[in-house]
Amino acid sequence: MDFELAEWSSKIEVGLPTIDAQHQQLFDLAATFRGDGDQIRVLKSLAMLTEYVKVHFREEEEMMAACHYPRLAAHRLLHGEFRRMLFDLLENAKRMTLDEIADEVKYLINGWFYNHILVADFDYVPSVKAAAISSPHAADRQDAIRLSADG
Repeated sequence: MDFELAEWSSKIEVGLPTIDAQHQQLFDLAATFRGDGDQIRVLKSLAMLTEYVKVHFREEEEMMAACHYPRLAAHRLLHGEFRRMLFDLLENAKRMTLDEIADEVKYLINGWFYNHILVADFDYVPSVKAAAISSPHAADRQDAIRLSADG
């Protein structure tokens, strides 16, 4: 398989260490689709990616709800769209070649997910940081949220 994924880089860090680590883990899981493999390994990797996405999206949505992010409902719809695309891929993967699966994963991670981070995720960061600053427990959360000087 000739398959290239976007590499994790500081360009797509949102500045929230927990979320950045989860995003990086998703890129790492997607990278398991590189190189030679068999159908069983690829299906297992796809199942792992699907499960990790569920966990990540749930935690991200809980964080946005806690800070009263005003566009949470729209963000949840985007997450639902991605989960549906992954679920469809998982259902169809049994009938696809390894190259077709790799192309779909590449589109989902390089295209949809990468752009989702740059647009939708970057949008909620100011709300999360503002909530952390105004919270009486902000000092307790500073190890989880790297507050930028301008944020």
